[in-house]
Amino acid sequence: MEAATAVKSNSRLGQSDALSGFQWFAKINCTLTQFGQDQVDTPPLRPEFPDLAPRNLVITNTNDVVALKLTCPGNPGQNTIVRGSKPLSQGAEVCKDFRILGTCPAPADGSADITALYTARYGAPKAGTKVYIQVNQVVDGWESLPRTYSAIVPTAA
Repeated sequence: MEAATAVKSNSRLGQSDALSGFQWFAKINCTLTQFGQDQVDTPPLRPEFPDLAPRNLVITNTNDVVALKLTCPGNPGQNTIVRGSKPLSQGAEVCKDFRILGTCPAPADGSADITALYTARYGAPKAGTKVYIQVNQVVDGWESLPRTYSAIVPTAA
């Protein structure tokens, strides 16, 4: 309970408060379980998160075969989580409905291909729709702040 007093809840309507010991225990252990790691009894210290490897979302459409790739100058490692939303109207400016797609694959030639992760969940997005992808890191049950990318699926070239 003492360690939880230093952990704040996510801000809602500009308000944030310390978590209870139970809330923090549940938050850390649910996150660990969700990603196949062992639960803990002792609260882990807040880690220093390295810079996120994914920098941008690029969508291509070659002969009606859509590919989604994250530009990654470095290896994202096993702790980078990719979340996605269903394809939206290209006029959508904000997306808040993300689902876990999996961990970011290792990049090849500076790009991590997330097409299989995305299409397994939502199918191939149609030309003219907008795709939102969110990435963050998970270390010892702690999650870094997410970074969100979006791109419109181009017409077939």
